[in-house]
Amino acid sequence: MRRVKILVSGRVQGVYFRYFTERKAEELGVMGSVRNLDSGQVEIIAEADDATLNAFIHWCHKGPITARVDSVDISELASDTPLIGFVRN
Repeated sequence: MRRVKILVSGRVQGVYFRYFTERKAEELGVMGSVRNLDSGQVEIIAEADDATLNAFIHWCHKGPITARVDSVDISELASDTPLIGFVRN
């Protein structure tokens, strides 16, 4: 399993980005969380096997049709204990 932090910038708040992120994560079997940041970005913590995580990251570059994604920054995180489920904060 691999865990990453994904920071998505653009028009990603107020356009149901978190809702659709949660749905996509559940569809793919990605564990983690998604939340809005005060900076206007959306922060996603995601954990899955490499192939699943890559598919999820690919989706994050597009997001839902209501959003406009300008950039996606990814950083690796330690995965000491497995995450359970996917939470929208």
